[in-house]
Amino acid sequence: MPRFSIIVPASGVAGRLSQALDSVLTQSFGDFELIPVCDAPGSPAGAVAAGYAERDHRVVPMTSPSSGGPGVARTTGAGAATGTYLLFLEGDDVLTPGALAAIDARLTETGEVDVLYFDHQRVHWWDGETSTPPLGEAPEGAFTPGEAPELTGVSVPAWSAAYRRAFVAGHRLVFPASPFADLGWGGLVTIAAERVAVLRTVCVRHLLRRQGPGPESPGEQRTDLLDQVELVLDRAVAAGLPEDRLGPLFAQLFSVVLDTAAQPERLPARWRRRLFRRASRLYRRRRPAGFRPGVRHRLLAAGAYGAFRVLCGGGRVAARARRGTLRPRGLRTRLHYALALRRPLDAELAVYCAYWGRGYSCNPAAIHRAARELAPHIRSVFLVEPEAVAGLPKDVEYAVLGSRASWDLLARATYLINNANFADGMVKRPGSVHVQTQHGTPLKKMGVDQSTYPVVAATTGSFSKLLARVDRWDFNLSSNRHSTEMWERAFPGSYETLEYGYPRNDVYYTATAEDVARLRRELGVPEGRTALLYAPTHRDYSTGFDSRLDLEAFCEAVGEDFVVLLRAHYFYDRGVERAGGRIIDVTGHRSSEDVCLAADALITDYSSIMFDYANLDRPIVVYADDWEVYRETRGVYFDLMEAPPGRVARTPEELAAVFRDGSYANGSATARRAAFRRRFCQFDDGRAAERVVRRVLLGEPPESIPPVIPLAERIPAPAHALVRS
Repeated sequence: MPRFSIIVPASGVAGRLSQALDSVLTQSFGDFELIPVCDAPGSPAGAVAAGYAERDHRVVPMTSPSSGGPGVARTTGAGAATGTYLLFLEGDDVLTPGALAAIDARLTETGEVDVLYFDHQRVHWWDGETSTPPLGEAPEGAFTPGEAPELTGVSVPAWSAAYRRAFVAGHRLVFPASPFADLGWGGLVTIAAERVAVLRTVCVRHLLRRQGPGPESPGEQRTDLLDQVELVLDRAVAAGLPEDRLGPLFAQLFSVVLDTAAQPERLPARWRRRLFRRASRLYRRRRPAGFRPGVRHRLLAAGAYGAFRVLCGGGRVAARARRGTLRPRGLRTRLHYALALRRPLDAELAVYCAYWGRGYSCNPAAIHRAARELAPHIRSVFLVEPEAVAGLPKDVEYAVLGSRASWDLLARATYLINNANFADGMVKRPGSVHVQTQHGTPLKKMGVDQSTYPVVAATTGSFSKLLARVDRWDFNLSSNRHSTEMWERAFPGSYETLEYGYPRNDVYYTATAEDVARLRRELGVPEGRTALLYAPTHRDYSTGFDSRLDLEAFCEAVGEDFVVLLRAHYFYDRGVERAGGRIIDVTGHRSSEDVCLAADALITDYSSIMFDYANLDRPIVVYADDWEVYRETRGVYFDLMEAPPGRVARTPEELAAVFRDGSYANGSATARRAAFRRRFCQFDDGRAAERVVRRVLLGEPPESIPPVIPLAERIPAPAHALVRS
């Protein structure tokens, strides 16, 4: 049997799971089995774990329902483990180099012990600051728990110790399905243990996560804390724990209880006094003889909740201050919004917005269209800026952003769908459902990952405000596994990721040859010409739109058979001052999907349009004249030069050459595009909008949602050049 079984609960940590697994598999000590426990084989984390299992026989993935939390996942892994000792590692933590060798050496030195506690380092998710909580005083070798009564196990996380598997099985120790699983587990382990030891070496680097509020308030789950405290104290009394051990155990358990009660904003109002009263009864029933209470303890014993809140009363003011920032403009509008928030939510109202109100477009518009067909009972309203009203389809109900009508809709809508974010002053009401659709696959760094790039960080604004907006999300869309992992890093929160594809890309699989021909006529593409869509992205280090390419010279160089459709980044209203001839400025066209369908090939630099256009399986050429500068100033998630969707050109001359000689569409370019599509077109299949509507607006269970059609079975809309041929 292996020396160690290392169990890794992996639900919701796909973005960092590979780091955790690599930290184990690269250890100098190799006598172990690695058991990642995921919520499903096809989940983001499950796919990562399966990939590792194919490459290393020591990796043995398992599944456990995500509803049980990490505690149930640990118990599931422990039940299948065969190692002499069990270790637990969170899916976004890492073992330090040499950790397993150090643990093995210490166990060899101390002889067989039930538990070996070791040091860990806490790493703040944002700024990387670290701290190492002390384990406390303990004898040098192996010792009985009575020799170190302050080491109760309550404050030691499960992943900061090694447990003898026979000891765990013999005492039938399991993790509860509780957010306070570590507290209950740690207390019960120490009560049952007969021989323990300490290793004063940092073996785990633990990431202090930023979860943010979940889709439903976790407050009611916090009442489960008392279940764990009561379980441990009852077990301690039943085991006849002596007073010198019971006192520290009781003190440490109720320190957690009092800290929780002192933060009422983390509890639903109806639970605050109830929690305090129950804690008061438990405190009086289990207080050990000779225990010396502090002020908070005495107030708890007396059941004096009002006085306790006065003593701990800083949080309410801070919470009120946070709620009062960035409100609707104008006193009357603020009052109107405040009154609207008191009215019940409208269960049949959905509000949409795209690109901060720039118009009817992108994923929100695609979901809006699907909702009107599949959920006609839902009233759907689009929010737009005044200048976008004229471009709206005639049958779309709308409200102007910032108006009283828009704030009334935001206050009462049950469903809120956006590809950016609603105003900071919008209140996330209990029962409302926010869907973040995103508007592209990330090549460039996004969200909090931008913080280390000064040029872009300076224009991003407050990251704390960004995270407050993330905390409103209930669902976040993803079109590929890469996006799933990067969104988790860039926008840390407690939302659920929907790997449904991007609804705006549905049209790439539903449009017909007739649709393509019509769009080309509408955009003014001359018959018989090959249309090249040129779509450069925004540069954070420059102001204004710069096409970065002399388009007239390019057209001259490639010959008469080609015309260029120029589409600038959505930050800009137009691409060139004077279009004409073989240059057609389509920047103002509301739908980038229409433009992509009309184009026979795409030229771009680092724009996310390449990921969407790849669904059409048409040629893509990357024009990377400033890749090194862009990579250093903006930051990227992968090296596009190593994995491009087709040919790469670094100069205008190279770019023109690949079209003159036809190599933009040759076998090598096609092979690169196929690999790119396998990686980034995973979930776009023409039914993404339907999946979102069914899951979010109709409330259908995940298992009933239409599955993604395999890439090989999808048929994208034909290019006009292919139709002509």
